[in-house]
Amino acid sequence: MEIELSALAAAVAEEQFTGVVAVDVADEPGERHCYGFANRAFGVPNGPETRFALASGSKTFTALGILRLVDAGRLELSSPVRPILGADLPLIDDAVTVEQLLAHTSGIGDYLDESDDWDASDYVLPVPVHTLATTSGFLPLLDGHPQAFPPGERFAYCNGGYVVLALVIERVSGLDFRTFLQNEVFDRAGLAATSYLRSDELPGDAAVGYLDADGDRSNVLHLPVRGNGDGGAYSTAADLHRFWRALLAGRILGPDLLAEFVRPRNDVPDEPFWYGLGVYVDPDSGVLAMEGYDAGVSMRSLHDPAAATTASVLGNTPDGSWPIAELLLEAITSR
Repeated sequence: MEIELSALAAAVAEEQFTGVVAVDVADEPGERHCYGFANRAFGVPNGPETRFALASGSKTFTALGILRLVDAGRLELSSPVRPILGADLPLIDDAVTVEQLLAHTSGIGDYLDESDDWDASDYVLPVPVHTLATTSGFLPLLDGHPQAFPPGERFAYCNGGYVVLALVIERVSGLDFRTFLQNEVFDRAGLAATSYLRSDELPGDAAVGYLDADGDRSNVLHLPVRGNGDGGAYSTAADLHRFWRALLAGRILGPDLLAEFVRPRNDVPDEPFWYGLGVYVDPDSGVLAMEGYDAGVSMRSLHDPAAATTASVLGNTPDGSWPIAELLLEAITSR
């Protein structure tokens, strides 16, 4: 696929995009278009190797961590989570399974309900963000939310469900969530630039997330200080392409679980995709997608297995990526 440069320029201007747009085919590095600043105060430009926050795009990694445990025989998709949670989070229905949490059909109450007139740049967290550095630190946020509907009844996107999955990973594996993902997902895929960074000590190659298209106010008070099961990993355009290639080459999952992971299960309201077990899927073209939106973050990474093509837009504002994301989706699905 090729990006029409005039259309890209118009999409960049529409929301004053800052970030990176990348298209890679097979093993060859392809187009890179970089805009704006990774750090405005110090005049550091966004570049091809800049690391960007992925927000909910990171749910794909959490799901793969769970499926690594399934692949190893330490967990089943049909496993209820109650025995793993023990006395924690008692309002989660005893019938909720690992598969339902992965597929957003668990019906558990969500600590961050994106359907409830939610704006990414609101101050929405009811606890100090610096306390959200570990998975167990999220327990006060996850507790006290009753079931929204019976397990398995329907699809409803649930951030809290993916933090519960991080708890499951820790309690089944005996390892810290991020350590487990490093060992079982990032290292297997060769993702040297992908990790969960602290927002209050970002390295020089990571983009600061900004609340608006101009100004220096960052998202540091709006998000957990370190990401967890529902979001917050940082990565580069090159690593995302490397990830898709490694996933489909079988370096993370065996063929049977990989097929389950990418099988479209539920139509997603207001999205051009269906949902698998931690990944978006276009059932017509077979294109796979990761997507993230939060204060200071907007991103979408698309991969077309048939053409071995990855098209990614990584932005460090909440709205800038979306006109470009639509342009990339149209280009990659129009073959």
